[in-house]
Amino acid sequence: MKVLVASALAALMLTGCVTTKDWSATGGSRSDGVVRLSFEMGDFEKPQLSDQQAIDLATQRCKTWGYTGAEAFGGVTRQCVIPGGLGGCARWMVTKEFQCTGTGAGKSSASGQ
Repeated sequence: MKVLVASALAALMLTGCVTTKDWSATGGSRSDGVVRLSFEMGDFEKPQLSDQQAIDLATQRCKTWGYTGAEAFGGVTRQCVIPGGLGGCARWMVTKEFQCTGTGAGKSSASGQ
């Protein structure tokens, strides 16, 4: 019985925990029309993310800059923010970039703004 319980706990630790994560705006460039969204996760977490929440957040940021929308481009990058034992990583920062679409106020215009 103890072996069964220990095996179940080991399997649970190896598979990780499913957690819901929300994207947050962590950077970008108004003049380049780029928004960076990120979230943090533990090494054994399996994040569940909403693509719609990310696009809505990026679009909202782009609209404050005068653009009309946003679309994802490229993949995601993962950077270790808290090193773990044995050369691993205990906490990761995951970032995705979005390109603003439409003509933004940050772009050069004939009026010089």
